[in-house]
Amino acid sequence: MRETIGFIGLGHLGLPIAANLVEAGHQLRIYNRTPGKADGLVARGAQLAPRPVDTASPGGIVVTVLWDDEALENVVTSEGFLQQLGPGGLHISMSTVLPETAQRMAALHAPHGSTYLDAPIFGRPEAAVARQLWIPVAGAAAAKDRARPLLDAMGARGVFDFGEAVGSATIVKLVGNFMIVSAARTMVEGLSMAEKNGVDPKAVVDMLTTTLFAAPIYQSYGKMIAEKTAPAMQGGIPFKDLGLFRRTAERVGSPTPISGRLHDLVGNAQT
Repeated sequence: MRETIGFIGLGHLGLPIAANLVEAGHQLRIYNRTPGKADGLVARGAQLAPRPVDTASPGGIVVTVLWDDEALENVVTSEGFLQQLGPGGLHISMSTVLPETAQRMAALHAPHGSTYLDAPIFGRPEAAVARQLWIPVAGAAAAKDRARPLLDAMGARGVFDFGEAVGSATIVKLVGNFMIVSAARTMVEGLSMAEKNGVDPKAVVDMLTTTLFAAPIYQSYGKMIAEKTAPAMQGGIPFKDLGLFRRTAERVGSPTPISGRLHDLVGNAQT
């Protein structure tokens, strides 16, 4: 019989990922700040936990898919969480946070004998449903081995190992998100110019994304932008993640002229 998995966070990505685990036959014990979001999973056999600590089993596995650094830290430092997870426990953290936050969380786990695995997610909610997620991971080799079947069940199309230094996978995620926002803003500007000059933006996307820019991010976002169905590239996640990218770059003296301008553009679009 498979062990019960703790699962915390049923946002836009967390919910379909949790649903994939249930569909794969895993028993979940779920905590979410808004309990009603778990109703569909509870109807399929998941258990609803009243507190984060109640998702954890001694030596077990807890998965978190949380909004930001503060939410992650609040869970990890919540009453009894680390003590309950205890020796042999594994925390698979799939949030996009600062690498130093990931490192700090790993350091909090260590005295209790549990392991923190850095495993942020690339993919929109529909990619989770379609099992087309890309997941970089960093942490102890044994933790990665233990987590791999779960990552596959969550909908990972590919899992990429970035070594044992916690925070490395988070850096990859910040770089990827910076490049996604850069590509999307570039396409918005370029396709707007084409359309205002009388050139069909759909035809532009068809040509460029099957030749010079034949990459999934250009193809998917390009189609949505041309059809005017793309999610807004301001506020929310883009603003948060560009801020994390800049802070991470500036901490080591890496220049940020492009991400700085993008951060300003995204921020100004909120007002």
